[in-house]
Amino acid sequence: MIDINLIRTNPDLVRENIKKKYQDSKLPLVDEVLKLDTENRNLKSEGDTLRAKRNTLSTTIGGLMKEKKIDEANKIKAEVSAINDRIKEIEKNEEELVEKIRKIMLTIPNIIDKSVPIGKDDSENVEIEKFGEPRVPEYEIPYHADILATFDALDKESAGRTSGNGFYYLIGDGARLVSAMISYARDFMIDKGFTYCLPPFMIRGDVVNGVMSFAEMDAMMYKIEGEDLYLIGTSEHSMIGKFKGQIINENALPITMTSYSPCFRKEVGAHGIEERGIYRVHQFEKQEMVVLCKPEESMDWYNKMWSYSVELFRSLDIPVRTLECCSGDLADLKVKSCDIEAWSPRQKKYFEVCSCSTLGDAQARRLNIRAKGEKGNYYLHTLNNTVLASTRALIALLENNYNADGSVNIPVALQKYMGGKKVITPFKK
Repeated sequence: MIDINLIRTNPDLVRENIKKKYQDSKLPLVDEVLKLDTENRNLKSEGDTLRAKRNTLSTTIGGLMKEKKIDEANKIKAEVSAINDRIKEIEKNEEELVEKIRKIMLTIPNIIDKSVPIGKDDSENVEIEKFGEPRVPEYEIPYHADILATFDALDKESAGRTSGNGFYYLIGDGARLVSAMISYARDFMIDKGFTYCLPPFMIRGDVVNGVMSFAEMDAMMYKIEGEDLYLIGTSEHSMIGKFKGQIINENALPITMTSYSPCFRKEVGAHGIEERGIYRVHQFEKQEMVVLCKPEESMDWYNKMWSYSVELFRSLDIPVRTLECCSGDLADLKVKSCDIEAWSPRQKKYFEVCSCSTLGDAQARRLNIRAKGEKGNYYLHTLNNTVLASTRALIALLENNYNADGSVNIPVALQKYMGGKKVITPFKK
């Protein structure tokens, strides 16, 4: 959510930003906010004038009562009563206008960074840099579900019976490998100075509205029937929500945390969720990184955070590239974002495994998270990035470490989490 003062002082900038995000249908919202804001400010001014007049009249009533001028005092009391009725009406109208303005402000996109490339959708995202040499071996790389099947490591059929499409059982070395990757990602971030956290896996509706846009919420979140609770789609949601309504001493900044959680996603619009594979599913595990910092430090943290993801995947022998998200591909709260994509030797292309974003003070404004500095209180900047998402990281690892004989090498970084095991070999039927 942007500062309403920006709409008051520079509405053209807000309109231009809406156009850059190809959301022209939202352009009338700027004028609507300005109109409602003017009404609200006029009401506030009237209310302040009436309160001042009421105070003066109350003083006058006191003087008349002392002078025993009861009739004159009663006339003024009637006037004060009418003023009180009008003030109540004004306060009710102000409350309604503030709520209307807030609802509209929640749908106006955040101001994107000047460096963000302009484009309609993800097809116009821009490659920044490649890390590691993409390799396509002479032998065929099977589909990841088929690789897992040779280890008896994936059971989608049973999951379909228990939970439906989009769920899975990981078994044996498949499950162990995911746990190893998550544990390694946790320790990797702790070594970077981040504090490890296990957050709540459900959050209230006001926190959901604070961390994401309505469109994202509808497409992602599962609601608990009969309760004001949602299953988290990523631990960033509850990690940022942890600071809702708080004023943080500036000396405690930056706050850097890494959190583990299962993630639950409806995946609305993901038609035909894969029957066999685990690329797009309703549930997975994730290690996340979250930063709360001073506004002037947020871009430095953004660059550090995506570089950590690159470093981690390269340590698992997986080539990656960074992709700058264009304006039309940015969620409404985001200022700047990039995807980290892993190389798929089977498909001979890259696919998304991480997403790093800075949201400016948008989440902090929605959740009223501030810092206390020498010059007063101010809204913090929030950032988040995937350290490792279990299913997609597993796919990347399997494909990039697959051998001609069907075995899969376990990267050195993971071997201690696998009990010293160096390779996974197919079961012999």
